Amino acid sequence: MKVAVLGAAGGIGQALALLLKLNLPKGSDLALYDIAPVTPGVAVDISHIPTAVNAKGYAGEDPTPALEGADVVLISAGVARKPGMDRADLFNVNAGIIRNLVGKVAEVAPQACIGVITNPVNTTVAIAAEVLKNAGVYDKRRLFGVTTLDVIRSETFVAEAKGLEPEQVKVKVIGGHSGVTILPLLSQVEGVTFSDEEIASLTQRIQNAGTEVVEAKAGGGSATLSMAQAACRFGTSLVRALQGEQGVVECAYVEGSGEHSRFFAQPVLLGTKGVVEVQNYGALSAFEQKALDDMMETLAADIDKGVAFVNG
Repeated sequence: MKVAVLGAAGGIGQALALLLKLNLPKGSDLALYDIAPVTPGVAVDISHIPTAVNAKGYAGEDPTPALEGADVVLISAGVARKPGMDRADLFNVNAGIIRNLVGKVAEVAPQACIGVITNPVNTTVAIAAEVLKNAGVYDKRRLFGVTTLDVIRSETFVAEAKGLEPEQVKVKVIGGHSGVTILPLLSQVEGVTFSDEEIASLTQRIQNAGTEVVEAKAGGGSATLSMAQAACRFGTSLVRALQGEQGVVECAYVEGSGEHSRFFAQPVLLGTKGVVEVQNYGALSAFEQKALDDMMETLAADIDKGVAFVNG
């Protein structure tokens, strides 16, 4: 398997490169690309770590060499949030970056599975889909918005609140990847119960966890390290499924049946061609159903914004 990281010199990208070097299956190739000239050095740096993953770095305007033969492309390129910014504020810069990079993927590695990390994911995934569609290579089974950070935050916060081992906690998170569109299904967490107040408080914390990090870093960045771990978890799950492992399920923002919106995050069974099945997320509590209903206008507007950016 060859995994390409686009945006590999950034805060997410460097940490993601390190984690992939440590966690990808033996014999994998890891291609690191960024416009920044430091990128080949990042690859040399992690190549000194003794794992059987081959890392190579590429810099400059053209990601083609990094993309050639790629099975999985993880895109973290873009600007990070700063205090006072929401994900919508990122749109003007990051939309153009995603359009251009996905255009190159369509040209060089049209069969690759693409994981979009760059925010605002609700919108950038729609941009990627339209670019691929206009290039004649769109396969909805192979395009993912990486929402795993919402999952790992949910699992961490639930474990903290209930005194559990984090590895034992499993939380489905549905919807999108910003603010009110993030909906952790706390009613379905096995072995624990929550009061109404706990559910309201935990849900709000999970939805605003990105802002928690931005404010804590006091202008010094956004959630890079936890996002890198989330992207590594999703990326390695995808690689295992592409290699034939059965039963690999991750929540991701994908184009499904359109029951709620064109793109929607929910549990996805992964396989050798990408998405095998977009799974049912189960019964919702009254609180969750209301939250789902309330998010739909925001989510639909985010998606429409991405489509309009590409197609006018």
